[in-house]
Amino acid sequence: MQVAFLGLGVMGYPMAKHLHDAGHETCVYNRTTVKAQAWAGDTGGRWSADPVQACVGADAVFMCVGDDPDVRALVGQLLASEHCPRIIVDHTTTSAELAREMDAACRQKGVSWIDAPVSGGQAGAENGVLTVMCGGDQAAYDQVAPAIDAFARQHRLMGPAGCGQLTKMVNQICIAGLVEGLAEGVNFAQAAGLDVEAVIEVISKGAAQSWQMENRYQTMARGEYDFGFAVEWMRKDLGHCLREARQNGAALPVASLVDQFYGEVENIGGARWDTSSLLARLNTLRP
Repeated sequence: MQVAFLGLGVMGYPMAKHLHDAGHETCVYNRTTVKAQAWAGDTGGRWSADPVQACVGADAVFMCVGDDPDVRALVGQLLASEHCPRIIVDHTTTSAELAREMDAACRQKGVSWIDAPVSGGQAGAENGVLTVMCGGDQAAYDQVAPAIDAFARQHRLMGPAGCGQLTKMVNQICIAGLVEGLAEGVNFAQAAGLDVEAVIEVISKGAAQSWQMENRYQTMARGEYDFGFAVEWMRKDLGHCLREARQNGAALPVASLVDQFYGEVENIGGARWDTSSLLARLNTLRP
C-alpha cells in the first residue's frame, strides 16, 4: 500500500517507520521539516515539505498531530486538494465531536474517515505494539487494517465515527484513577518506612496489579518523571473526557479530581513530566 504519514512527533515518527519497514511505500510530512528529513535519512523513505504533496498517489493518509484545531486545519487542506487519498486515518487524540465533524466533511468529498487514537505510549510506538481504537466505516477500516498491523498489537473498529475517540476516553479515565491510586500507595509506603521495592513485588502478584504498577513504580519512587506520557497531554485528553461527560451525563468524579491534581503538578513545573508525577504532588503535601 502507498501511504502518507503526517506528523512525526514521539508517536508518529516510529509509527511511520514501522509502516515503511513493513513494505508500505511511505512519504512523510512534518511541520518542522528537519524532522521529516531526519526520518528520511533514518529509513531511506520519502519526505515532503507540503502535506498535500506528501499524499500524491497515496491510497491512504495517516495523521498524528496535536489537537482538534490542528486536525481540522490539516484535513481542510487535504479535502481542498485533488491529491487527497480516499481514506484518512487520524491517530490524534481529539474530541469525539471533531471526529464526527471530520467524518461529515469527508463524506461530502467522497472520502472515508477513520478516527483511530492509540494507547501504549512512546515505547509502544517504538516497539510496534500499540493498541488502536477505531471509529468509522467497516469497508474503509478493512482496507487500512493491514497497514495498522505494522505498528499495532491490537486494533478494532468500535463503531461509527467518533467511537474510536470515545473508547480512548474510557482508556484515559481508567488510567487517571490507576496512576493516582499507585501514587498514593507509593507515597504511603514511603511515609511508613517500608521498602517500596519489596512492597510492590508482593502486591503486584495480587489484585492490585496493573501496567502502571509494573512499569512506573520504580521511577516514581526515585522521583524520575521523564519516561512516558506528559502531564499537559493527559490534561488535554481528560478535558475531552470531561466535556463529553457533561454532554452524555456520565459521572466522572475521580477523573475530574485527578485532572485538578495534574493542574497542581503543572503549577510546580511538571507540565512536561510524565503522568506518574502525581507522586511529586503528594510529596509536597507531606510534612
